[in-house]
Amino acid sequence: MKEKIIRSSQHGFTKGKSCLTNLIAFYDDMTGSVEEGRAVDVVYLDFSKSFGTVSHNILLGKLRKYGLDEWSVRWIGKWLNGRTQRVVISSTESSWRPVSSGVSQVLVLGPVLFNLFINDLNEELECTLSKFADDTKLGEVADTSEGCAAIQRNLDKLESWVQRNPMKLNKGKCRVLHLGGTTPCIRQAWGGPVGEQLCGEEPGCPGGRQINHEPAVCPGCQEVQWDPEVH
Repeated sequence: MKEKIIRSSQHGFTKGKSCLTNLIAFYDDMTGSVEEGRAVDVVYLDFSKSFGTVSHNILLGKLRKYGLDEWSVRWIGKWLNGRTQRVVISSTESSWRPVSSGVSQVLVLGPVLFNLFINDLNEELECTLSKFADDTKLGEVADTSEGCAAIQRNLDKLESWVQRNPMKLNKGKCRVLHLGGTTPCIRQAWGGPVGEQLCGEEPGCPGGRQINHEPAVCPGCQEVQWDPEVH
């Protein structure tokens, strides 16, 4: 494994990168489109208990795919395996069960393995995607039917990734941020629109110009409307 494996979109647990570089790199691209008069949708995704749901078998398979030698893969496998856990409530104890998923967030190797596990999240995506560990943002121009369709395709691919790996999204923390005055108001959710589809109005035009688009679908998202007067 000589070449750089971790994608540039990952800013968490990565040398020379931070929350600040994550924000600057992502929003430099997004605000550039807004300054050109375009409308942009930013979808915020948050994985639920992400470090604890990393499948050991899938992780080891990805390490082999990335070119890690078999001896090192087996060593990591032995480090991950052989652990057990049980639940204790008052004086009642469950039986011991083997742990087949999860990497430690406090040990040095844990975050490295997590970054490798989630590294292929943005394979074949058209939209801009940025990660800080598991906190993920997806952004794209959304003032045309083509742009909305691109967001939808990318969300479908992300849904497929979640199902394959398998992980869970914290739907209560997912949000959609609309940047730009002509962005259509879209209520979005995993599997279909939530509530009534709305129409956007261009600011400065009494009554507004209605902008209709098919709603994109994203995991449990709640709508957040950007206010250009708030900085």
